[in-house]
Amino acid sequence: MKLRERWKFLIIAIVALANVFIWFAVQAEKPHDYVTVAFLNIGQGDAIFIESPTGNQLMIDGGPARKVLSELRKVMPFFDRSINTLLVTNPDADHYAGFIDILRSYKVDQIIQPGTDSETPTYAFFNKEVLNEGASTTAAHRGMVYDLGGGAKLYILFPDRDISNLDSNSGSTIAKLVYKNTSVMLTGDATSNTEEYVANLGGDIPDGGIQADVLKIGHHGSRTSASEIFLKAVNPKTAVISFGCNNRYGHPHKETTELLKKLNIPYYTTCEQGTIIMKLDGENITTEFKK
Repeated sequence: MKLRERWKFLIIAIVALANVFIWFAVQAEKPHDYVTVAFLNIGQGDAIFIESPTGNQLMIDGGPARKVLSELRKVMPFFDRSINTLLVTNPDADHYAGFIDILRSYKVDQIIQPGTDSETPTYAFFNKEVLNEGASTTAAHRGMVYDLGGGAKLYILFPDRDISNLDSNSGSTIAKLVYKNTSVMLTGDATSNTEEYVANLGGDIPDGGIQADVLKIGHHGSRTSASEIFLKAVNPKTAVISFGCNNRYGHPHKETTELLKKLNIPYYTTCEQGTIIMKLDGENITTEFKK
C-alpha cells in the first residue's frame, strides 16, 4: 500500500471513530423516561449511583477506596467525567473513602455532608479534596428536597436536628428517592433505634410517607439495623444488601436475613449478584445485574 493510500485509510478510520464517539455521546445525553439506581459492587461498604431522566447524577456514598471507579464504568459512559452531587451518609471509611478517587477523576458540583464528623486522617484528607474541588457543601437535614430533574426527587428524612453528639451509625443519613409511583428507601448505616425514630415521626413525608418499593438494608445487613418495626413501616417489595463476600463482620447477620424471610421480603445482595441496577419508570421497576 502506497504512503498516500495509507494516510487516506488512516483519515477515514479516524473520521469513522469520531462519528461513532459522537453517536454514543448524543445517545447518552438524550433524556429518558426512567431513573437509574445502581447499587455498586464495591465490597464491604455502600456506593449507590443514581441518574434522573434528565441525566442529573447523584452518588450516595462512595464505598472504600480504589473499587468504585471500576464499578462506575459499568453504569456511566466512558466519556462522562462529571457527577453532579456526592452525598455522604456517615463518616466511616467504607462510605466515603471512594469519593476521594471520584473527586480526583470527575468534576463534582456539590457535596452533601452528614451531621456527624470523624477525626480520622482519611476523613480530613477527604475534606481537603472537597476544598480543592471547589464544590459547594451543605449538611443533610430533614425537610431538604434534592430535585434531580425530570420528576425525580430525594427527600432527606434524617437527621432532623443537631446530631453531632451521636455516633456515626446512629446519625446516619436516611433518604427516600421518589419517581412518580416508584420509590427507594436509602438508610446508610442507620441503627434500629434511628430507623424506628424516623418511622414514628409520621406524617410530614410526601409521596407515600415512609413506605417504599425498595429498601436498602442498613449497615450491610447487621443485626443492629433493619428492625421489624421499620421493615413493616417501609413494607418494601424488594430489599438490597450491600456487603463484601467473606467479610470479617459476618454481614449480613442471620437475624436480618431470617427477618426478611419471615416478612416475605425478597432481597438481592451485591456479594451474590454483583452490581444491582434498577430502572424506575414511575410505575414499575426492572432489575439487572453486572458482575
